[in-house]
Amino acid sequence: MQTSVKSPPPTPIALKKVQLGEPSWNPEWDRIIEEGLPSDLLSSHLAKDVRPFCPAFKRMDVDDKREFWAYFFQALAGAEAGLEPTADVRHTQPQVAVVDRVTHRMVRAEGLLQLTYMDANRYDCNFDWDSDRHLPEKDPAKTILQPENNLACGITILENQLVTRHEHLISRKSYWETLRPGTAGFPNFIRQMRNVPGACRVPKRHTQFDEAETGSRPKVAVSSAFVSSGRSTGAQ
Repeated sequence: MQTSVKSPPPTPIALKKVQLGEPSWNPEWDRIIEEGLPSDLLSSHLAKDVRPFCPAFKRMDVDDKREFWAYFFQALAGAEAGLEPTADVRHTQPQVAVVDRVTHRMVRAEGLLQLTYMDANRYDCNFDWDSDRHLPEKDPAKTILQPENNLACGITILENQLVTRHEHLISRKSYWETLRPGTAGFPNFIRQMRNVPGACRVPKRHTQFDEAETGSRPKVAVSSAFVSSGRSTGAQ
């Protein structure tokens, strides 16, 4: 059965890039995400985890749930890579400055969701270092930089976090630093979640959102309730 793809609203960074005349979020990436979502990420059992951002998730239809996840990954890509599919960073912090077991070089986070070649082994992602090693650093032909591969891998990593390991969406054990409360990148992710799809909204008395200053879409109000107490930091 063919998936009905809905176009989520733009994140703040996507809007800003359009205003500046810079490349922004590609709507084709919504299709990649929505068609690649496994059924367990569409389950109402995840309603509690996504409630801070999408209070109506439990009673939304499948197409609306896909739209929410498309927006979520757009926000994550905005916080992680500024929506740039060829973005790459070599971190210097001791806890992440390790040797990539696939490339045998210092680990480099790459692409829309800032992933590594090690993820090909850990999450069965479609990254081919043997092919990519001969290409320039930011060559869009690199398998890890191709949005379809990068986003598909991110979906698998999130499924592992939420379904396999039963961690919260916002957790100190998340793969992504921007989803870990208390980190430098976390506020940026929260800023990108301020324009969630309208289907996520419920009457104000039932939500943890505030109305946006310039429209009817909700702002996110993140509280300490989203932090998993007693969890250690670090990606899995």
